[in-house]
Amino acid sequence: MDAPVAPLQHRVLFDFEIDFSNGGGLQGQGFRLDIEGEDIDDGALAELIVRDLRLLMVGSVRILRREIVVEPHKRVTKETV
Repeated sequence: MDAPVAPLQHRVLFDFEIDFSNGGGLQGQGFRLDIEGEDIDDGALAELIVRDLRLLMVGSVRILRREIVVEPHKRVTKETV
């Protein structure tokens, strides 16, 4: 039997900085998120990362670099095939 092959998925590979309204911040480099469709703008990406990470008290989000990549899921499960 052949091993399962994961379908291709559009992802955004990006760097970001987040400032919190109560102080402090968060940075990420080479972060990846699945996206619907073939592209995403910086505003929608900022909303996606805040929602995906379940962040509260976000003051500002800066997207520093953004690249769309098409690749299979790293983890192959019954749900992804």
